[in-house]
Amino acid sequence: MTRPPLAEDAAGTPVTGRPPSLWRNRDFTLLWSGQCLSDLGGSMADLALPLLVLQQSGSPARAGLVGTVGLATTMVCRLPAGVLADRFDRRRLMIACDAFRIAAYALLTCAVLAGAAGLPVILAVVAGSAAATALFSTAEHAAVRNLVRPDQIATAVARNEARAYGTSLAGPPLGGLLFGVGRALPFLGNTLSFLLSLAAVVCVRRPLQQLREPKAQGAGASAGQGVRFVLGHPFLRTLLLIAAPLNMAFTGMIFAMTLSLRDSGVPPFLVGLAGTIFALGGFLGAFAAPALQRRLRLPTLITLLCWTTAALMAVSTLLTTGVLAAVPLAAAVFLGPTANASLFGHQAAVTPDHLQGRVVSVVLLAAGSAAALAPALAGALLARWPAGTAMLVFPLLVTVAAVAATCSRGIRTASA
Repeated sequence: MTRPPLAEDAAGTPVTGRPPSLWRNRDFTLLWSGQCLSDLGGSMADLALPLLVLQQSGSPARAGLVGTVGLATTMVCRLPAGVLADRFDRRRLMIACDAFRIAAYALLTCAVLAGAAGLPVILAVVAGSAAATALFSTAEHAAVRNLVRPDQIATAVARNEARAYGTSLAGPPLGGLLFGVGRALPFLGNTLSFLLSLAAVVCVRRPLQQLREPKAQGAGASAGQGVRFVLGHPFLRTLLLIAAPLNMAFTGMIFAMTLSLRDSGVPPFLVGLAGTIFALGGFLGAFAAPALQRRLRLPTLITLLCWTTAALMAVSTLLTTGVLAAVPLAAAVFLGPTANASLFGHQAAVTPDHLQGRVVSVVLLAAGSAAALAPALAGALLARWPAGTAMLVFPLLVTVAAVAATCSRGIRTASA
């Protein structure tokens, strides 16, 4: 197993000396800032869309359909997005995705103002935007190694984690506030956020991929090449075994905790506070990730985090009737960004540039599919057993990831 040498950048140009701060990396900071705004707008819209459907129809089932359609579209588009991100110019793909999302949400804003935003219109916007977002995020993830030095990849991933948690904290309250002022405002804000994202991508100077010869390989064969590379690489194969149960466990625990608190008579405000505590744990953890990475080698870090997360989740199952249950779970979420930064940073380092999009799509598809199943699993478990007993399934899933991290040769031999 090899990774790009610390003495060369993604294009093979020698680099020496201590790396400058990522804040001084113009291109990475431009892309990161644009996506901060884009993610914020997306978080606002994600809250406002089901509220709009609920207000129009009075049907929680129809409101839930919005989220289901978006998630299903994202999962279906993951592998094709990886093929496209490796086959075509990533910058042009990202610009096209932003242009499409600008048009979609501008039309939705106009439809809401005109009173013509029926369920079919909303679902069409959600599905189209989810497909564009799946392609954009895959291309962006694949492009990171071309914007930063190899020894800064993990730090860049950690910064992206901070972005995601930060916008998940700020977006929903802002979206609710804007929706209360005017139903079209969250969607107008999302339109503007995509416009600023588009401007940021256009202003990035460096190429987002290495030069390579075009190939006539079919889409199916191209996607299969990415799958074979992942399954044939010891580290990436283990990454699947770690990422899938971890994502399912976190999603399932948070969903089950929310249902359990509400079922125990906890007021909705406090249930919402628990969700804020979860997100805050991840937000703070993203800032701590670089320091933890500097002090611990990757194998030690991943095994420690997995076992610690399993223990913290087990503690949460003992506190299922009060908001205090969110505290150990938030501590587990605090460790998540460090694990993601280390694992996905190393993934970017060991994967050739021409396979980045496909490898990313395979890993995200596995992790995302597992997370998508978690709410249904949590609901079925809570319907059959008491909350504390039902939720033990999720720390057990993390234990599976911990065993994989402990025993895997791919993790043990990975360099920090």
